[in-house]
Order: sequence, then structure tokens, then C-alpha cells
Amino acid sequence: MMPRVVDARHAGEYRVWLRFDDGLTGEIDLENELWGPVFEPLKGVAEFAKLRADPEADTIVWPNGANLAPEFLYDGLKATLAANTAAAV
Repeated sequence: MMPRVVDARHAGEYRVWLRFDDGLTGEIDLENELWGPVFEPLKGVAEFAKLRADPEADTIVWPNGANLAPEFLYDGLKATLAANTAAAV
């Protein structure tokens, strides 16, 4: 089953707080993912901050049509949470 983003909020700079349909929540930094023509406008924080959760696409989207696959976000968030847990030990 593909993960679905059910809530998303700009969390400062290029960070996004996400909540998935299975309850996974947390912040992920997407600064290094903003490459290619569709993401170029998002390199300005004001434009990046316009993200929203799209219930039809099950992921985050921006007004210019940019989006990231929900499974990419899910795997990235899980890796970030695991790294943060390991660093805290």
C-alpha cells in the first residue's frame, strides 16, 4: 500500500512537517531535493512555503505544479527519524 500524506506544514527554511495516513509524523529537510526546472522557483523560501497536502495526489504540491512522490517523502522521513534516534543514543 502506498503511503499517503494527509497533512503538511512549512516548518521553516526548506523543512516540512508531514503526517501520513498510518500515523507517521515528523519533519524532513528538502533543500537538497530542489533540483531541476520545476523546483527552481522553490529555491526561494517564500515560494517553498506555499506547499500544501493534496488529497487527490496523496502528497505535497506547490502552486507551480511541483510535487514529490509520497513514497519518497515517507522513506526520507523514516530515515531522518532513525538518524535522529541513533544520534540521541
